Amino acid sequence: MAKRIDVSGLSAYYGTHRAIEDISMTVEPRSVTAFIGPSGCGKSTFLRTLNRMHEVTPGGRVEGKVMLDDENLYGAGVDPVAVRRTVGMVFQRPNPFPTMSIYDNVAAGLRLNGTARKKSELDGIVEKSLKGANLWNEVKDRLNKPGAGLSGGQQQRLCIARAIAVEPQVLLMDEPCSALDPISTLAIEDLIGELKERFTIVIVTHNMQQAARVSDRTAFFNLAGVGQPGRLIEIDETQRIFSNPSVQATEDYISGRFG
Repeated sequence: MAKRIDVSGLSAYYGTHRAIEDISMTVEPRSVTAFIGPSGCGKSTFLRTLNRMHEVTPGGRVEGKVMLDDENLYGAGVDPVAVRRTVGMVFQRPNPFPTMSIYDNVAAGLRLNGTARKKSELDGIVEKSLKGANLWNEVKDRLNKPGAGLSGGQQQRLCIARAIAVEPQVLLMDEPCSALDPISTLAIEDLIGELKERFTIVIVTHNMQQAARVSDRTAFFNLAGVGQPGRLIEIDETQRIFSNPSVQATEDYISGRFG
């Protein structure tokens, strides 16, 4: 079941440095929400607070609330590992486990979760996940070959297959196409359109055309000033953000006047 995210009053720190400040927003289930804004304004930091990856960074801590439906992800006694299972992540550079086969890459999360499964059941999930990532037809005859032997675009789809194999409810993507060529980028964008029928998707992108193409809603982040924390400036339907934003700073960024 895709879930809704409600963030309220969220700030994130690296040691004493406040990277983002007082962010509140709702991410609707079964939709794609894109984060745009200049480099260094905290988009990726904020994304990493949504599955408690930020606190893995030395000195990383968070104030505020992230609700997944009615569960506070930062509530007392909440297991961060369980959070990361529910809220999956795909990173900027494809990162398949280099020593593992294509099959084992997809099955890795299931095995890590310690849920013992029969080989036949695992086979089914691996096939379903690779089909879900539009990769099955390209790799079905070489599942035992190393995942690192695939092209960049295929590796990124393999990482998406690995993320969806554990049946998360939310999929976070941190610039998933920035290391890819245009054809691979298009394949990932098409895939995002299909995956949103099953998952809640949040994507950070530097490519504004991509945000316009793939997302239902867009959030614009910016820095209040040099050395200041990043803030959410506005979030709205993507069409409105790109045609008639309500804040001048958004208009300036989208039209290329700064950023």
